[in-house]
Amino acid sequence: MQDNASKSARQVADKIARLIAEEIGAQPAQSLAAIALLDEGATVPFIARYRKEVTGGLDDTQLRNLEVRLTYLRELEDRRAAVLASVAEQGKLSDELRADIEAADSKARLEDLYLPYKPKRRTRAQIAREAGLEPLADGLLADPMLTPEEFAGGFVDAEKGVADTKAALDGARAILMERWGEDAQLVGELRSWLHEVGVIRARVADGKENEGAKYRDYFDHAEALARIPSHRLLALFRGRREEFLFLDLDPGTDAEAGHLQAEGRVAVHAGIKALGRPADKWLLDSCRLTWKAKLHLHLLLDLFSQARERAEAEAIDVFGDNLKDLLLAAPAGPKAVLGLDPGLRTGVKVAVVDSTGKLVDTATIYPHEPKRQWDQSLHVLRALCIKHQVELIAIGNGTASRETDKLAGDVIKLAPEIKMQKIVVSEAGASVYSASEFAAKEFPNLDVSIRGAVSIARRLQDPLAELVKIEPKAIGVGQYQHDVDQFRLMRALDARVEDCVNAVGVDVNTASAALLTRVSGLSSTVAENIVVYRDHNGAFRSRKELLKVPRLGDKTFEQCAGFLRIADGDQPLDASSVHPEAYPVVERILKQCGRQVKQVIGDAPLLRGLKPEQFTDEKFGVPTVRDILKELEKPGRDPRPEFKAARFADGVEDIKDLQVGMILEGVVSNVAAFGAFVDIGVHQDGLIHISALSDKYVKDPREVVKAGDVVKVRVIEVDIPRKRIALTRRLDDSVPAPRPAREERDAPRGGGRADNRGQREPARGSSGGGKTAPAPANNALANAFARAKRES
Repeated sequence: MQDNASKSARQVADKIARLIAEEIGAQPAQSLAAIALLDEGATVPFIARYRKEVTGGLDDTQLRNLEVRLTYLRELEDRRAAVLASVAEQGKLSDELRADIEAADSKARLEDLYLPYKPKRRTRAQIAREAGLEPLADGLLADPMLTPEEFAGGFVDAEKGVADTKAALDGARAILMERWGEDAQLVGELRSWLHEVGVIRARVADGKENEGAKYRDYFDHAEALARIPSHRLLALFRGRREEFLFLDLDPGTDAEAGHLQAEGRVAVHAGIKALGRPADKWLLDSCRLTWKAKLHLHLLLDLFSQARERAEAEAIDVFGDNLKDLLLAAPAGPKAVLGLDPGLRTGVKVAVVDSTGKLVDTATIYPHEPKRQWDQSLHVLRALCIKHQVELIAIGNGTASRETDKLAGDVIKLAPEIKMQKIVVSEAGASVYSASEFAAKEFPNLDVSIRGAVSIARRLQDPLAELVKIEPKAIGVGQYQHDVDQFRLMRALDARVEDCVNAVGVDVNTASAALLTRVSGLSSTVAENIVVYRDHNGAFRSRKELLKVPRLGDKTFEQCAGFLRIADGDQPLDASSVHPEAYPVVERILKQCGRQVKQVIGDAPLLRGLKPEQFTDEKFGVPTVRDILKELEKPGRDPRPEFKAARFADGVEDIKDLQVGMILEGVVSNVAAFGAFVDIGVHQDGLIHISALSDKYVKDPREVVKAGDVVKVRVIEVDIPRKRIALTRRLDDSVPAPRPAREERDAPRGGGRADNRGQREPARGSSGGGKTAPAPANNALANAFARAKRES
């Protein structure tokens, strides 16, 4: 019995591996190997970098997809086993049904098959069967020449609750409706058909025209479900959730004709035709009611659920891509930084961090309204910059950012001898960090408002090290992030952060506990233990010393060691990404070269002349040796780009200062499906529509830009009352701007910075449910701009 169970488990595992391999473009053996490593507790970054021989070189993208599908398919198999057991317990598991259940390739198909056998409350159909009305239903279905009223007379039985022929026919109809409504083949066919031709229709909820005005574009809206963009679908669902919109799904652009076609499909499946026979009308009415009362609502909920999952997956991918770009933005490096957190009434918060990120000084100044202490503020900042030999001034991009940027410019003029540079940086999430438990531990005696300035300064030095302290969702580069499944979002974003941290590597002697927690294999407890050990015993001298940290055992060491760096330690290789387990390979390389490791590191001609095949063994193959040689050539290389700062134009500080035709420099703050948003220093991000991103056709905006990129743009339209700016990267473009597609015109209104405090879905167009006239290019383009900003 146990052997059969083991054999069955192996068969299931092989089946899952085959399915995943086909989806990710790999061989089943590769999938099986990767699954085995994941089950043993290995992380995706570790497997991707240090187990290439085992998996046949699967990369991190393939492994992440494998990980997600593995969870789904295992849940599917667990559910399949439960369904088989339930149907078998009822004594209804035929060989044919078992084969269908075992062949079900999705949860939806499996539930379709299980529906007739799913334990449920007593239904009208069950009551009718108990009253002996099933022969009536079967008789009329088999012979439409029977007259329903006459045939039903023989089933009237007051003792069984069948008072008259109408009650008998109603009971028979309930039996047929349940039978057809739970027919897995019919439900599957209708689901596929409705997904292909279905139209999602939205209308305003009664009496909500004024209150729900922000959704007015959708007060009378119809669109093909199969083609509706994810951001618009999520907007519709949000409107329904807030009870401003009512949504329906019907087959085709003509709702009435579509429903008739759906009823006809039920009739065809049941073998019913309109031939003028006595029972035909009764049977066709039964088909109509089956569609209307049973199938339509069931399929609507099912298809809406599937569509929402797809839309959420796309929104999560957009968020993940933008987050990755921010995390892997170019670091300014170990330079003393003055951080300015702008404010008006409450003042500008000031924090100075040294080249290691240590806080060395703080202040609060009031250069702006209402106190206007400009000269006093300049004096304070100049003194701080000279005292700490500040090289960079980081200015948060919130309220009073441009005014504070001007202040920083004056400081630089007053202290030319220290050659400072000013950079405006995103302060998204800084307030979240300031009030976090982590910030309280890091700076227990520091005012919450000053902590934000510290974060602004540090994120210029090393965006990755600072942003990992903030919950990814709070960074605000998502699209409809509050409308998606929060668990899925958190899991996906955590995976992105983990991949980014491990791609760069972490200096174990300077990293915070928050950063260490993201390293492969390290839990928050072990990360804290590393910091405590470091504080008590001084800097780590070697990777091996990590094994002295409480709760950091051999397995954890295996997972984390290659991603932790120790500069100037006892072993030069500890500063590289070469895993300690592969040090013997390096020893063989050194032996053949007849040199010490310090003589080999960085010697590109020597290393490029070596053949990886010469140094392989039973554990380490050519892929690993090739990686080792590449790492020895440039040990600890940072995959992030070189630091570059945008220079905002002098005198352009507000949207009112913009003029059509201006060529400006800015920073890409967010990327959506329909374009990119750029901070040009006027407190209001502009939109580069996808059609204006390049001289060539662009399918995905991330093909040409990503968050954090410094770009030159031309202003092509400005709408001051609506605070909307249209930009182009085609600097020779003439105005007006190209007209966007419908999904861009439907983007929400709103302004400014990425905002994690909430979202709103404004609308433009019809206010009374009618068709809307085409919008001017100005409004149309600008409408898209808030999609990512207010949906973050």
